[in-house]
Amino acid sequence: MKRTTLIILFSLSGMILFSQYVPTPGDLDHFFETKTLVVRNQNPLNTSDSKIRKFMEEEWDLTEWEIIPYSEFEEKRQDTQYSFLFLTTVIFEKDKLQAKYKFLNLSLGGDYFNLNQMPDLASVPVAYANVEDESYVYKLEILIRFIQKHIRNIHEHPELISSNVFKHYNDNMKDVKSKTLYLLPEEMAKDVNSSARIQEVYPHPFKLVEKSDIQEAIQNKDENIVFLHKVGPEGTRLDARCYKILIGANDASFYYFDYHMIKAKNPDGFLSKDLKKISK
Repeated sequence: MKRTTLIILFSLSGMILFSQYVPTPGDLDHFFETKTLVVRNQNPLNTSDSKIRKFMEEEWDLTEWEIIPYSEFEEKRQDTQYSFLFLTTVIFEKDKLQAKYKFLNLSLGGDYFNLNQMPDLASVPVAYANVEDESYVYKLEILIRFIQKHIRNIHEHPELISSNVFKHYNDNMKDVKSKTLYLLPEEMAKDVNSSARIQEVYPHPFKLVEKSDIQEAIQNKDENIVFLHKVGPEGTRLDARCYKILIGANDASFYYFDYHMIKAKNPDGFLSKDLKKISK
């Protein structure tokens, strides 16, 4: 009998206390028995649903899928026949600053009291909870593409599964130099927020761009482009983690994955030390 995966592309009202769950090969085998249910966004002004439908029609090949209303989620998430991909708000239980983040989670369903107990197969940082939607919506498609590729990868190579499962993607770091690195000026630390300053530490192809340029590269699956996906507070005053991920616009692979705690010497942005790492 087919089981079901639920994709929720909105922030759930509940909050997850984030603690890394390490999936088992059995968890992944179970996931591949599923059918995917895509849940319509609660917000009537949301503009991402049509893009996600187009993506599912053209690219989702892990499971069968269909679209369902949000009202079915709470009942279905407690059923072992289902698994769930959802955008939700999380906090790290060991962090002193109770910063809230949006993560894209792929989790297994079951008779669990709340979202905290649902086993995660993959969790990707998307944004701080209070950051405006336009800062990340244009990247949701490629983050879902990455999760699809990542799940297939760890299913075929279970030796990669660990509590720091994205670390092995840094092996791709050396390939960034052969591509053009797209960077948003506002996502760079002040000492590397101009072409001249970047060139001093990164003598390889790059371009300071706008969000529309990154969106176009994603839509065109440009094999020559790697772009920065930065997750930070963006002026929302709660300075905690700054995630820095380089993603291939064509293959949706991670070429670099790291984060730092924000402080005076390490501000909210891609740092000169990050550029030096990928320049080696």
